[in-house]
Amino acid sequence: MSVEVVRLGAHIGARVDGVRLGGDLDARTVAAVRAALAEHKVIFFRGQHHLTEDGQYEFARRLGTPTTPHPTVTSAGAKSLAIDSQQTRSNVWHTDVTFVDRVPKASILRAVALPSYGGSTTWASTVAAYNSLPQPLERLAESLRARHSNRYDYAAEIEQRPADTDRDYRREFESTYFETEHPVVEVHPDTGERALLLGCFVKEIVGVSSSESRALFRLFQDRITRLEHTTRWNWELGDVAIWDNRATQHYAIDDYDGGEHRRLTRITLAGEVPVGVDGTTSTVLAGDADPYTAAPLEHAA
Repeated sequence: MSVEVVRLGAHIGARVDGVRLGGDLDARTVAAVRAALAEHKVIFFRGQHHLTEDGQYEFARRLGTPTTPHPTVTSAGAKSLAIDSQQTRSNVWHTDVTFVDRVPKASILRAVALPSYGGSTTWASTVAAYNSLPQPLERLAESLRARHSNRYDYAAEIEQRPADTDRDYRREFESTYFETEHPVVEVHPDTGERALLLGCFVKEIVGVSSSESRALFRLFQDRITRLEHTTRWNWELGDVAIWDNRATQHYAIDDYDGGEHRRLTRITLAGEVPVGVDGTTSTVLAGDADPYTAAPLEHAA
């Protein structure tokens, strides 16, 4: 195959043409996909109409080790997690599953059903955000640690929605409590780049008051979501997105009405325990993620 990588922005995003995704991809094409992902943080493929859940899973195995679909949401299936507007809408900035110690390496998302308008997704580069920090803020961020939990404030809004499916999803999401302390700046295990590790699952910044924690979180989180650090993808059926979960956050834009249906399937690749600039690793405070991921444990605290 002739692989063409089309850059979408200075800091993040590229479209990859000339690739038919599947478990039969040759080693050279797999290497090209990995290289594009490392450079651009999120990459997109059009026209993958042939891909089924099984094909998506077999392709994921060419890139890494798939996890179970989710640490707590186990009712959706054995291979993939359905991102379905009839269950919930993830319209907050987040890095996937940061409430466990082994933060996932990457995710592969496939469009299955789309609204007739809206429903795009935006990604932000947490590497570009770190690189944009003035030196005093770099040093501050590198000295901080944050506690992440799967019981997060915005989910309380779900209780106010009329649909029982929203409330049921939240209760399953929180059915087992997880809490992990991560460095605010992670050293990427493959590229050596430094990235901000934050998002909506942050419960608090360690060692400061609640008001100071909120201020520090906002200071660095706002740096991540600057428009210059983002790329936005308008989905079409047959599209597949792959993102480096250790170098990005994302936000599913809730700009379509309730009668419209949006469904995508996500397969996640196992990652390692994050390591801070000073060499310290993340620490588990609650929950056992072993059933979720088969990732190597050599970096575990």
